[in-house]
This record gives sequence, structure tokens and C-alpha cells, in this order.
Amino acid sequence: MNPLEKLLETKQPILLDGAMGTMLMNAGLKQGQSPDEWNRQYPEVIRKIHREYIQAGSRLILTNSFGGTRFRLEMHNLQDRVAELNKAAAANARAAADAVPYSVVVAGSMGPSGQLLQPMGMLTIEDAKGAFAEQAAALAAGGVDVFWIETMSDLDEVKAAIAGIRSVSNLPIVATMSFDTHGHTMMGVSPAKAIDALNELDLLAIGANCGTGSDELIDTIKAMRAANPDVLLVAKANAGVPKIADGGDIIYDGTPEVMAQYAVDVRASGATLIGGCCGSTPIHIRAMAEALGCPAPGAGR
Repeated sequence: MNPLEKLLETKQPILLDGAMGTMLMNAGLKQGQSPDEWNRQYPEVIRKIHREYIQAGSRLILTNSFGGTRFRLEMHNLQDRVAELNKAAAANARAAADAVPYSVVVAGSMGPSGQLLQPMGMLTIEDAKGAFAEQAAALAAGGVDVFWIETMSDLDEVKAAIAGIRSVSNLPIVATMSFDTHGHTMMGVSPAKAIDALNELDLLAIGANCGTGSDELIDTIKAMRAANPDVLLVAKANAGVPKIADGGDIIYDGTPEVMAQYAVDVRASGATLIGGCCGSTPIHIRAMAEALGCPAPGAGR
């Protein structure tokens, strides 16, 4: 049985991790640098971030591979290192997960390509599928337990990612979209439409991440639950609303207390897999773990 499916048998909420990008910027990642390249340049930094989330209570961590398709990596002239960087991302997360005496699931993060599919753009479905297959093969070689398609706006791109994954692996797949435009994705997909379309594709779980704050994400989860009372739902909200601070840095106004309340509320709204996205840190995740009653095994003993 897959480790995530085994955790789900407990019928308890499963706490996910928080932001990777926020933590990398706190560790010194500069604007314009590739987060994915840090998997090889600074593997101990990546592993430390994973460890901190696990210590905070996360039972599922996402690999540092959000921008790991060749299209995203091309922005940094790294398109020829897809296999190397994604395999390293998975290996870093796997090392952190395996260092604790209980099960921590490693999910292979796969973000959008950054390209528009035809006819709105130049990217073909076949090229998208090939890029996602290339990434998925490397993540699988590095030891992920599940694939985690996230922050998607276009249902066709989600379907291309799923097809690409399934061409190289039979591991379970989770998919989340970002509903950041008046309750819809940037491409006009509603929560109900996402559930209807994705529920036909034999995914382990479906849900929402990122967006414009925890309150709107809770509304999204409620809409998804209303559309389908049985689907397994994922909620991974930003830590509040982003604001530009003096100096140009982006900060999020969601305190640990705010995120703890979000965790309780989104659980009551129907989500089972619950975590944080942009702006969230291990401090937020620890507060969420306490609020949900699911701290890391052995924490506080």
C-alpha cells in the first residue's frame, strides 16, 4: 500500500508542509536565481527546510521541484538538467523523511509550465505531456511516494501533466488548482468545474492551493465539497494576503494564530489534507498541528 493511502486509513487530518519559496528566500535565495538549482548547490539547506517542517508536524512534504519542467528551467538556462535537478529534489526530501522513525510521505511537486497551451499560446498538449513525463521520471527515480500537481489554472494543462506522469509511473497523483480570480482560476475554471473534470481522472485527491488568502480558499473548499460529497480534498492556503513592505520585500499578514484557525475551519469545511502555501513557515505549521490535534509523533515528550 502506498504510504499516503496508509496514512489516510487513520481517517484523521493529514498535515502537509508550508512554503518552500518563502523559506528559500529567508535562506538567501535572490530574485532571478533558480530554486531548483539549490537542490544540487545547497542540498543541506533544502534538507534542513524539510526537517523543520517534519519537526513542526508535517506528515507529507513537497519536493523543491515546483519549477522543474524544462520550460521553467529554460528561464535559467538549466533545461538540460531536468533529470539531475528533479532527482536531487526528490532525494533531498527522501533523506529528510527517512530520518524520522515514522512515516512521512514525499510528494513530487510539479508546477505549471509557465506556457500557454494552444490555441491561446504556442505550447502543444504533446509537448506539455512530454515535459511533465520527463520531470516525473526523475522525481520517481529520486524516490517520491506520490506526484503532486499544484498551482494550476488550466484544466488542459492538469490533464497533460497527469498523462505525462502516467506514461512513466503508476504512483498515485494529487492535483490542486489556484482559484485566485474572483473564485475562479486565472483561466476561468470554477471549483465545481474542477471537481467535475478532475474526478473523472482517478486521482487520489483534488483541491486548492495558493490563491488570495485563507478565507477565500475555505470558500473554494466549501464549493468543492458541495459539488462532490465524497472526493478527498486538499487545502494549502497562503499565510494571509501578500503585501509589499518597505524595501520591496513581499510579506504575508497571516500569523500562526490565523493559520491555526484556518486549519480548523477548512477541516470543518471538508478538507482532509491541510497545509500552507506562500508565506507559511514551520512556525505556522506547528500552530496548525496543535489546532488540529496532530503534532509530530513524539513531539513534546
